[in-house]
Amino acid sequence: MSQIEWKFSQHYTAYEDALKFMEERVEAIDKGEAGECIWMLEHPPLYTSGTSADIADLVEPDRFPVYDAGRGGQYTYHGPGQRVVYFMLDLKKRGRDLRKFIHNLEEVIIQTLASFDINGERREDRIGVWVARGDGREDKVAAIGVRVRRWISFHGIAINIEPDLSHFTGIVPCGIVEHGVTSIKDLGKNVTMAEVDAVIRTKFEQVFEG
Repeated sequence: MSQIEWKFSQHYTAYEDALKFMEERVEAIDKGEAGECIWMLEHPPLYTSGTSADIADLVEPDRFPVYDAGRGGQYTYHGPGQRVVYFMLDLKKRGRDLRKFIHNLEEVIIQTLASFDINGERREDRIGVWVARGDGREDKVAAIGVRVRRWISFHGIAINIEPDLSHFTGIVPCGIVEHGVTSIKDLGKNVTMAEVDAVIRTKFEQVFEG
């Protein structure tokens, strides 16, 4: 695990710059010219479109910039107060098992939330991590969207720490209309980005080394 570069950005990262970096790093990892990388960052407000996106789910197309992410999934939102983590990992070293990789990413999120007394849960019929709010209501607290090229992963996860939740109303997040979106702050927990980052790194090392 010591060979993984952990990259942290203190300022908002333009989505185009993130895509360019990931594309170049994936190519370099594949050629053996660079090591694996995990990048923690925040984006300015924007929407991204996955390969399964339905244009009808882009409710307010002029609200924020919309980018073709090239990953799986549908529309999602990125913005301030949301921790985005991009995983550029060589899955050839990790069993070439995409299902297990996504399961492990979910587990990192679930264990991170548990550290702040939040019960994050999987759902078999929808990706991401969910929180039961009572009376059958469930809200999504973290999204997952990955892409793999020649068994090198990129894109990753987004955990809502304290984003402006009204920004999600410009899309139908991940095409799901019957459930909502929440955040760690909305769930009554006041934590900093740095606190979440430290836990994510610890849980990643535990889950992926285990």
